[in-house]
Amino acid sequence: MTTLVFDKELDCTGLNCPLPIFKTKQAIDTLEVGQVLRMVATDPGSVKDMEAWGHQTGNKIIDQNVEEDRFIFYVEKT
Repeated sequence: MTTLVFDKELDCTGLNCPLPIFKTKQAIDTLEVGQVLRMVATDPGSVKDMEAWGHQTGNKIIDQNVEEDRFIFYVEKT
């Protein structure tokens, strides 16, 4: 298993839609182009929400996985 390097981590555990997307946008706005945000959520809806958000904003979801009850996203600012 490859460990992805990230520049900032955002913990959205326990938050429901739309808060994980809202907080992800705020965190991405603080990064430089090419930097990576690791976002952790527990809301199952975040999978489809993050996919749609990536398409809308142009930011790239470079990896996503599930660890126990947590959804992990790696987002590259573009």
